[in-house]
Amino acid sequence: MAISSGPPSASAREAVPQENIAVDTKANDANDANETIPSKHSDENLDAIDSTVEFEGDVNTNNDLPTQATLKKIENLPILDRDGKSVPFKNLYTGPGVTRRVLIIFIRHFFCGNCQEYIRTLTSSITPDSLLALPTPTFIAIVGHGSPGLIPMYISQTACPFPVYADPTKKLYNALGMLRTLNLGSRPEYQQRALGSLILNGFVQSLKQLPFGKTFQGGDYQQVGGEFMFEPASGDLNTPIGSPEEENRQIGGVGKKGVEGMLEGGYSEEKRVTWCHRMRNTRDHAEMEELREVLGLDAVVDKKKERRRSKKPVERKGAGLSLGSRTSAGFSKKIAELEDGGSSGRGSSEKGMDSSNMVH
Repeated sequence: MAISSGPPSASAREAVPQENIAVDTKANDANDANETIPSKHSDENLDAIDSTVEFEGDVNTNNDLPTQATLKKIENLPILDRDGKSVPFKNLYTGPGVTRRVLIIFIRHFFCGNCQEYIRTLTSSITPDSLLALPTPTFIAIVGHGSPGLIPMYISQTACPFPVYADPTKKLYNALGMLRTLNLGSRPEYQQRALGSLILNGFVQSLKQLPFGKTFQGGDYQQVGGEFMFEPASGDLNTPIGSPEEENRQIGGVGKKGVEGMLEGGYSEEKRVTWCHRMRNTRDHAEMEELREVLGLDAVVDKKKERRRSKKPVERKGAGLSLGSRTSAGFSKKIAELEDGGSSGRGSSEKGMDSSNMVH
């Protein structure tokens, strides 16, 4: 089994209380009968995915978009902010003071050097100002699954300007089809430091938490994450929602509540996931080039990386609709196809769809 980037002195089951690991007996029975895990992340088969399985290789997942029914089930699941305050998951992507487009990135445990490297690269490539300056203001939120008491440490280590939350129960991870593995996979473009250095840094960070009793509270070392883009369910991004005062209080905007990323009460616009990617190994986050395309930002050319890529283009890992297709007449049909298993695997965004409307 491959080496994890988490602290080597702690096991995955020590990192997460046993009562927080939901084992589905139906899934276990299915595995005993040598049945395969369903390829679609629809409401009918969420219970059939055993997220506690310890995979030795890349997990066999897909990039089917979560259905509206799935989002309805999980919208009120509690997540915790850096102060331990519980807020409903939907507050990250809809409601007063929240931008109409929000990319939610699910990371691994809070001591994961690979994910910290990913957030550092994200921070250097995509800024809050660039997202808020888009024709439809956009923002990013980060979700981990360790103790919320480690969020300040995580922000300090990564210099992350985006809000970070915790889902210690991993209920969101399970419901959205994110699985578990310790396989490293190949080295990604976003990894700029040596793997040994990342592992050592994570180990040292965990040791520093010994006086506070948080060394084993980083999260499940085998749980991997993914990225999900939330946008208006109507597909129409041209009609502004809310007053100018509300727009000034967007996540990351001016004002105390905007910085915290939460505002209570008021109008909530229905959202849906229009693009997503689920990790297949511990270093499988979507690359910056792909994220910038999904977000609607101009490409940034790195000449050194371009020379290195000349023989092998960067792989597009996720599946979903491009920004240019949001207001097209076929928006609902395209989304329905993607929810119905039209994105069954990597590179599937190129299959059966007009390439001008797809991120691929």
